[in-house]
Amino acid sequence: MGGIVADQRTRTPALAFILITVTLDTLALGLIIPVLPKLVVDFLHGDTADGAEILGLFGTVWAVMQFLSGPILGSLSDRVGRRPVILLSNLGLGFDYVLMALAPNLLWLFVGRVISGITAASITTAFAYIADVTGPEKRAQAFGMVGAAFGIGFIIGPAIGGLLGNFDPRLPFWVAAGFSLLNAAYGFFVLPESLPPEQRAAFSWRRANPVGALTLLRSHPELMGLAGVSFLAQLAHESLPAAFVIYAGYRYHWDQGMIGLTLAGVGICGAVVQGGLIGPIVARMGERRAMMFGLIAGAIGFAIYGLAETGPIFWVGTPLMALWGVAGAATQGLTSARVGAHEQGQLQGALQGVRGIAGLIGPALYTLSFAYAIGAGAALGQPGLPYLIAALCLVAALAIAWGVTRRHPAPAST
Repeated sequence: MGGIVADQRTRTPALAFILITVTLDTLALGLIIPVLPKLVVDFLHGDTADGAEILGLFGTVWAVMQFLSGPILGSLSDRVGRRPVILLSNLGLGFDYVLMALAPNLLWLFVGRVISGITAASITTAFAYIADVTGPEKRAQAFGMVGAAFGIGFIIGPAIGGLLGNFDPRLPFWVAAGFSLLNAAYGFFVLPESLPPEQRAAFSWRRANPVGALTLLRSHPELMGLAGVSFLAQLAHESLPAAFVIYAGYRYHWDQGMIGLTLAGVGICGAVVQGGLIGPIVARMGERRAMMFGLIAGAIGFAIYGLAETGPIFWVGTPLMALWGVAGAATQGLTSARVGAHEQGQLQGALQGVRGIAGLIGPALYTLSFAYAIGAGAALGQPGLPYLIAALCLVAALAIAWGVTRRHPAPAST
């Protein structure tokens, strides 16, 4: 039950479990997306404006907890192994959803979002686990499959959550708790440990805090450069949740149904690329060229989103945005190949911290730029300014990626 992953026979089910874990975790997170706003507004006696402010606070707190907890959980998994961290995180999420389902007031919900931000940061350990059980040549494909699992969870979760919320806004929280606890039970009996004791590292708060975790990135110029690519890519990605709904409603006059269908289409395209195309693309191009290809596709896709004057033109950018996913998986593969097994958790925690910073900056950057574009800057005629900024972020990421991987090629093996 707790044996070390040592050969291909055990690696395959272990990888499958991680994919199931990520799918169920994102499914549970997605379940509460449609109902959390209603629950908050109900606690405020129908005051939507105050509800929006509270939801913004919840989102910021969740991102801060991810930023603080990711490096700690990653470093902890380097010390005690991946298995206990993943299982305890699943248990924590399950009990957190129970807490939120029973919440009698906003304070309970606030505590729930804090706990959720901490336990959901276990994705850093999931990435470290994948680096443990896959060879360097297969990591980009495996990371791509994790991306597909994210996509599936976020496609199905909100749809189910919306349906369940029609019966009772608290019901999705109970279902999410069930998924998380079932996930923990399944992992207890199925998930083997991936990090042998002889490859573990001593835990240190100096390395585990978000600032200290960056020490590993600074130890190799190429790691810092690739972390910069991840930061800019995450910053670009933040434009989608921050501005898409208000942008689509303003520019294309889409209702909630059309917005939902568009998001479903984006998710399906992303899942197809992440789950089926990344492996062949990386095998044909290599990780470095695949990363460049993905960043170029994403930059063009964002430019189309920002410049599209009609909805159908906007949809043309969706397949290109899906191909952007190739860059994320290839970047993860190139980064993980540059550290040893005993540092994978710390590395993934540091990267989570970097992405967390982008998550704190992005929402304000894109909502304020959209407000400027349709207000004081309306004469520019560019309501798609947030997506043009995102495109520039990926162009900058492309320049950094090209330079750092040209000077510091990836090692042949780890």
